[in-house]
Amino acid sequence: MTENTGVKQLIAEARTKIDNLDVEAMARELQAPGVLLVDLREPGERVEQGTIPGALPAPRGMLEFYADPTMPYYKKEFDPARRVLLYCASGGRSALAGATLRKLGYDRVAHLDGGFKAWKAAGRETTHVQQ
Repeated sequence: MTENTGVKQLIAEARTKIDNLDVEAMARELQAPGVLLVDLREPGERVEQGTIPGALPAPRGMLEFYADPTMPYYKKEFDPARRVLLYCASGGRSALAGATLRKLGYDRVAHLDGGFKAWKAAGRETTHVQQ
């Protein structure tokens, strides 16, 4: 009999494969040239709560398609040589997405531990998103 893995365990495993940044470390990383910041939340979340300025919207369900140059949905902003910083609402989706990007050849991946909620709670800059 095979034991099932729960989502919490998947997220914990994913966190071991990428860099986990707190709000201050993320803010410092965003100062570096050439960094790609990716907002993995759904469009409704972004409209309701705002976003971090400069973030590329890439809902979690589309990330692999945006990041793979062989796919018709590929976005040129994605480049395995770039530092890629991911965030979602609280850090679960971004950890899983980061581990997936590593499998796609993106070696310089990090995520915002605590997600947008932590960013906003720390009083960091956010911007409104229109529908």
